[in-house]
This record gives sequence, structure tokens and C-alpha cells, in this order.
Amino acid sequence: MVRNKLVRFSISLPEDLIHKFDDLIRRKQYSNRSEAVRDLIRRELIAEQIEKDQSVLGVLHLLYDHHKHDLSDKLADIQHHAYEMIISTTHVHVDHDNCLEVVLLKGQASRIRELSDKMIACAGVKSGKLYLTSQGKGLN
Repeated sequence: MVRNKLVRFSISLPEDLIHKFDDLIRRKQYSNRSEAVRDLIRRELIAEQIEKDQSVLGVLHLLYDHHKHDLSDKLADIQHHAYEMIISTTHVHVDHDNCLEVVLLKGQASRIRELSDKMIACAGVKSGKLYLTSQGKGLN
């Protein structure tokens, strides 16, 4: 693995902002300001990749009513029609009435959003949330 050379630079911030930033660093348990700044920059780069509809990774969670007629079959059918985007699916029996499904996705951000919205909108889905992130390219 090739490591990039670190470049030192300085920034000026209002005193109250740096105090809030230092509090954030402590809460998030960063080892230093540099790590926190690197993480903030990476987050912005990831957001830009998602905004530009580049290829991303996604995690979709669905909590749904196990007893809702044909819901499991409908969710499986939707996934089979988008097999090229689905890396894996994990199904958990939460209790007698509820199931949790976690779907790992890879593809264009807009297509992943569209698929996720379709699944979340199914009658019987109680909760659903999509999390998108970068595939890590250019985020050294």
C-alpha cells in the first residue's frame, strides 16, 4: 500500500468554534485535530460523490411486519429484479411479529435510492433507512 505524503497547513477559526470542535473531538474520541479534520474532509468528498450520482455502497435496513400477507415475497421479488446491485442480504427474526432485513448494495447512487424507496414504501414496512457511502476511491 502506497501512503501519501502528509502536508501540513494551518487554518484560523473563531475561538468559540475551535472550543466546540475540540469538544466534538473528545466526544468522538479522535486522537487529535488532524484526524478529525481528515474525517470531515472525507465526509464532504463522499457527499459530493453521492450528489454526483457516482458508484457508491449502500446499507438499507427494513423493519417489517412478518404477518403482513405476501410482504416477504414482495421484498424478495423486488430484490431479485435488482440482483446486480445487491451484494448480500441478512434476515433477522426480531420477535414473533417483526423481521429486520439488512441489504448491502453497490451501484449508482440514484438507482440505489430508487430501489430502497420502492422497498421502504411497501405496505407493512414499519421502518426503513438507507445509508450511502463511497467505495473509498480517492479518499486516502
